[in-house]
Amino acid sequence: MSVSRPITVRAGSATDTGLRRKVNEDSHLAAAPLFLVADGMGGHRAGEIASAAVITAFAEFAGRESLTIHDVRSAFDAARRRVVELPPGAGAGAGTTLAGVAVADVDGEGYWLAINLGDSRTYRLHGETFEQISVDHSVVQELVDSGELDPADAARDSRRHVITRAIGAGTVSEPDYWLLPAETGDRILVCSDGLTAEVADARIRELLQGEADPQQAATRLVHEALLHGGRDNITAIVVDAVEVAHRGRPEPGFDDTAPALPATEDVDGDTLPRVMSGGGI
Repeated sequence: MSVSRPITVRAGSATDTGLRRKVNEDSHLAAAPLFLVADGMGGHRAGEIASAAVITAFAEFAGRESLTIHDVRSAFDAARRRVVELPPGAGAGAGTTLAGVAVADVDGEGYWLAINLGDSRTYRLHGETFEQISVDHSVVQELVDSGELDPADAARDSRRHVITRAIGAGTVSEPDYWLLPAETGDRILVCSDGLTAEVADARIRELLQGEADPQQAATRLVHEALLHGGRDNITAIVVDAVEVAHRGRPEPGFDDTAPALPATEDVDGDTLPRVMSGGGI
């Protein structure tokens, strides 16, 4: 049977301010072919304005059947300009993460085109395989990668909220991109660190496997984070690949070796970039 779209999807999303924050600085887009989460940084600097500006730039592409890498890069460039150009008193100096996937068509086949900048995450569940697609741009991830920090201690490390790349916040950073062959039955999760800081990967996997409906799964995940403390804003998008176009392809795979850059200490649980000498991070 022919498939007119590269990936036919069902999706659900949920977000909550959490139990300690006064403002929800997360913004998200769950409208095919785009499924994105942006986690704004610096409440006193209007992180919610920065995250909303990024999502607005990408929302212009909603409604298409698929996007190319050129489309996504173009949207990212527009998003960064929007954040950089925020005026004083209306978000100037704020920053945001960005993570998620776009539906892509590669020679008639369905692919997930993933983008990531910061420590919001994208996961893929297929059958019994649950994997984190994105690579955290954080000081803790750098320490784990270098062998200086045990992965089991990473969730408790005082630097766990400090990121090494962001959009805005006085930094100039580029995102990582991955192109992953999609399979019918794939379940994609895109979330802010308000989920992953409260709920272990094993529990996230259990909830994703236990809820067939993507909207119910997203709602359950956010509720679980609230039950575990809800110390930050929480956003989850769950996307199911109902049908995928195929024409014969090589074995799936993706490059998870993108480099990270240095960062600094945690401040009151908020996500913060570190500005290095020379203006980069």
